[in-house]
Amino acid sequence: MIVWENFGSMEDTVFFGVFDGHGPYDHVIAKRVKNLLPLKLGSHLESYLSCEEVLKEISLNTADRMTSDSLVQISANGESQVYNKDQDMVQMLLTSIVKAYRFMDKKLKMQVDVDCFCSGTTAVTMVKQGQHLVVGNIGDSRAVLGTRNKENKLVPFQLTEDIKPDVPAEAARIKRWKGRIFALGDEPGVARLWLPNHNSPGLAMARAFGDFCLKDFGLIFVPDVSYRRLTEKDEFVVLATDWIWDVLTNEEVVEIVAKAPTRCTAGRALVEAAVRNWRWKFPTSKVDDCAVVCLFFDSKPDKLSTASFSVAKYISNGLTEPDTTSKSTPGSGTESPELNGVEEST
Repeated sequence: MIVWENFGSMEDTVFFGVFDGHGPYDHVIAKRVKNLLPLKLGSHLESYLSCEEVLKEISLNTADRMTSDSLVQISANGESQVYNKDQDMVQMLLTSIVKAYRFMDKKLKMQVDVDCFCSGTTAVTMVKQGQHLVVGNIGDSRAVLGTRNKENKLVPFQLTEDIKPDVPAEAARIKRWKGRIFALGDEPGVARLWLPNHNSPGLAMARAFGDFCLKDFGLIFVPDVSYRRLTEKDEFVVLATDWIWDVLTNEEVVEIVAKAPTRCTAGRALVEAAVRNWRWKFPTSKVDDCAVVCLFFDSKPDKLSTASFSVAKYISNGLTEPDTTSKSTPGSGTESPELNGVEEST
């Protein structure tokens, strides 16, 4: 995961993202994308480039997406538009994200020190510039907004779609390109993408960086991109890898973040809840890696919280400022019971 404030040398601009690797070189590839993608995106923000070619590429590969009055998607026919006074800025951000994703995938293909043939990573990234929120997504990590409804109740609004192989538009493209989609017998609800003539690699997503063994058979790197103009009803956004969403609903995530003792501990509260739920629901299955970023939208100084969990039994927090009230040390009596046996670093 990464959080970059004052991104692109632009005031009130933050870049943040989470990346979930898979395959033999999962951690290496996820880390490389985390390091290189924002650098390339930052360079694109320096100029307003023509986006006609990019919009065409998106229109060929984008399914029907969730929309609302304030969330604008580039539709399959390319006709959707962003209606606001800063339309040029928003269009530039949307275009730059797609260009950066294209660069990143080409960069991985040229790597000589890491094999990306059967390894890759998801990516859900955001740029917040003032009240503008622009999202790019490939894979099955997710972004969810905590916002107030008409009754002033805090509710989730899902900003991204989990891009699985059985999403209708994705499945149609995969079948056109001769890829196969089916679930394993012991995972009937998990559709996977397979090579035409071999039962491998079985990728549980339809878009990803890397995984070049599948790039001729329906897997693509083109991100879903969307825009939302933030209002006073929008309180925070959560980005997290798929394992969090496997065991927590959107409603549960928003509630956990809102009820965290302090904002700086919101990310860790999510990780702890996910670990606890997983060990209760699947006691014989190992806990997966996960990463969380929570960003609050008001002007208070403690507006950022991050946390991660690794199967190597290591948990780390990234805090904007020290939070001594939530810090626990071995033998202090304040450890979370669901993290027994997990080494902690704060």
